[in-house]
Amino acid sequence: MRLHHPSGTPLHLSYCTNVHPAEDLDGVIAQFDTYATPIRARLGTDVLGLGLWLAAPVAAALAADAALRGRLRRELTARGLEVVTLNGFPYRSFHDPVVKHAVYHPDWTTRARLSYTLDLARVLADLLPDDAARGSVSTLPFGWREPWNAAMADMAARRIDELAAGLAAVESVTGRTVRVGFEPEPGCVVETTEQAIARLADADTDRLGVCLDLAHLACAWEHPADALAAFSAAGLPIVKVQLSAALESTSPNALREYVEPRFLHQTRTSGGQAADDLDEALDRDLPGPLRVHYHVPLHVEPVAPLATTIPVLREALKELVGGPRPLCDHFDVETYTWEVLPPALRPHTPGQLAAGIADELDFARAELRDLGVKA
Repeated sequence: MRLHHPSGTPLHLSYCTNVHPAEDLDGVIAQFDTYATPIRARLGTDVLGLGLWLAAPVAAALAADAALRGRLRRELTARGLEVVTLNGFPYRSFHDPVVKHAVYHPDWTTRARLSYTLDLARVLADLLPDDAARGSVSTLPFGWREPWNAAMADMAARRIDELAAGLAAVESVTGRTVRVGFEPEPGCVVETTEQAIARLADADTDRLGVCLDLAHLACAWEHPADALAAFSAAGLPIVKVQLSAALESTSPNALREYVEPRFLHQTRTSGGQAADDLDEALDRDLPGPLRVHYHVPLHVEPVAPLATTIPVLREALKELVGGPRPLCDHFDVETYTWEVLPPALRPHTPGQLAAGIADELDFARAELRDLGVKA
C-alpha cells in the first residue's frame, strides 16, 4: 500500500509472500488471484504491495529472460499489485515438512547465495514501479553460527564485496537502485545489533545495510531506540523493516502447543539464556519470561499467560517514523507461520488465510496512522 509520512516521504507497506509455497512462475502468479486480489479488495486499497518471495530456480529464470520479467510485471499491474521489496532469505523449499537449519543454506560463503541475491536484484529492477525511489532485498545474516570460523568470515566478506559491485552493475544497466539488507536473527552469525555493526563495518552503505525484523529484535531482548541509535551512529541504513511479532510467556508450559516440526523457533530468556528451538527450551526448563522466534499474527492477542512482542513493534515504529523524517521506507508484514500455528488458530482455507493477512495489514496500517502516516 502507498502511504505518506508527514514529511511527504512515500512509504510502502506490503505483506511477504513467503507464507505461500509456490516455487515456479505459474504458481507465483496463481497466488495473486488466490490471495493478493482478495486481500486488496478486503482492504479497499487501489494498490496492494507484495514483499515477493521467489525461490532460486524461478529467480534465475526471470533474471535470464526479459520477456518473463515483463510478463510478471504485467500480471502484477493488471491486479493492482506492486513490488518494491523481495525476501531473499529462504533459497528454496521453504515449505518442506522440515526446514529448520536448512533455511540458512546456502550461506554467504557460497557463490550460490551471491548469484541468487543478484538474480533477485535484476528481477526487482524491472518490477519496481516507475515512481519508486529504490528497491530492497532482504537476506540471511551471513549464516548459522556453527560452524563459522575465520576462513568462512573472510570468504563471506569477499562475497559481500562482490555483491556491492554486482548491485552497482545492476544500477548502471537499469538506472534503478536496489539495496540489500542483512537480517539479524537469533542463533546466526549476526544475531544482535552489535554483531551486525561489526560484520558490516566495511560494507558499501550506499547499497548494503540492515533488514530489521522486529520479532528477531524482540527475541534478542534489545530496545528499538538503542538499536536504531547504534545503527545510525555506525552509518548503517535500515534498508527494510519486517513487521513481525514473537511469542512471549512467563509460563513456559503454556508454549507447548507451539512446538512443531517445520521451522526453528529459537528461544531466549530475559536473563540471557538461549535455546536453539522451543522444544529444547522446554526440555531444559528455561525460566520465563521467554521470547520465542515464532512469528504470530500481528492483530491477534493470545490468551494469558501467552503474549506477543507487539509492544516492541510499537516502540520500533515510533522510532522509525515518529521523527521529522522516516528512518526506513519499506515495511513488510512477515508472518510466514500461519500453517504451523496450533490447529485451533490456523486458517483452514485460502479465504481464511487471505482474511487473516488482510487483518494484519489493516492492523499495521492503523499503527502507522496513529503516528501520523497517511494513505
